[in-house]
Amino acid sequence: MSKFSIPENSKIIKGNYYKDTTGSQNIKKVNVYRWSPDDNKNPRIDTFEVDMDNCGPKVLDVLFKIKNEIDPSLTFRRSCAHGVCGSCAMNVDGVNTLSCIKSHSDINGDLNIYPLPHLRVIKDLIGDLSNLYKQYESIQPWLKSSKTETEKQEIIQSQEDRSKLDGYYECILCACCSTACPSYWWNGDKYLGPAVLLQAYRWISDSRDDEKKARLKKVADELKLYRCHTIMNCTNSCPKGLNPAKAIGSIKKMLATS
Repeated sequence: MSKFSIPENSKIIKGNYYKDTTGSQNIKKVNVYRWSPDDNKNPRIDTFEVDMDNCGPKVLDVLFKIKNEIDPSLTFRRSCAHGVCGSCAMNVDGVNTLSCIKSHSDINGDLNIYPLPHLRVIKDLIGDLSNLYKQYESIQPWLKSSKTETEKQEIIQSQEDRSKLDGYYECILCACCSTACPSYWWNGDKYLGPAVLLQAYRWISDSRDDEKKARLKKVADELKLYRCHTIMNCTNSCPKGLNPAKAIGSIKKMLATS
């Protein structure tokens, strides 16, 4: 998986250093981005020495250990801890990923943890996803059918048509792909980004939906769709192994041939 750098912020300062007192021989330094809207201080990087012999295998386990045993003020999103909900998406060792499925043993040297890049930080490792959710709402991600209410109770779909949704319905909207995309960094207010466009294609390609043409027309915009320059960061960073770039290419092909 390729890495991409988080733009350096000259105002980020060196923060607190929490030294291990257990005497363990298996200590890892964990550098965590910290910022709170409550104290009017610059963002900082706090360093924690963590005893890895008494810690779970995932990066999320490291964060829980820090929060539970060292600094209870550390703030981050998490929920299922099984790579299903997407809540704990963050930048680990320069790569957007889900901290609940990322093994800290895969990382040599210090463990560096930041919020997802190019989002307004709400606090510590929590980025503001309000814009992405509004964009997701704009594509109307639900089945649109002209069938009667009785007919809608069960809409039959062939196995072949169902298989066309594979690789798209599994998206958990963690935003790892969109926040890895330079085009989304530059035009996030207008460009829908890979996560939302993948979801758009999921409904465009659903054989049960009657609004394919209207859906295509809705995204057929120079900024909404064509800001994609096939950089491929989105596909490289997807923790579920999906291919948003392929979905975007499929939408462009549909528009070009329709």
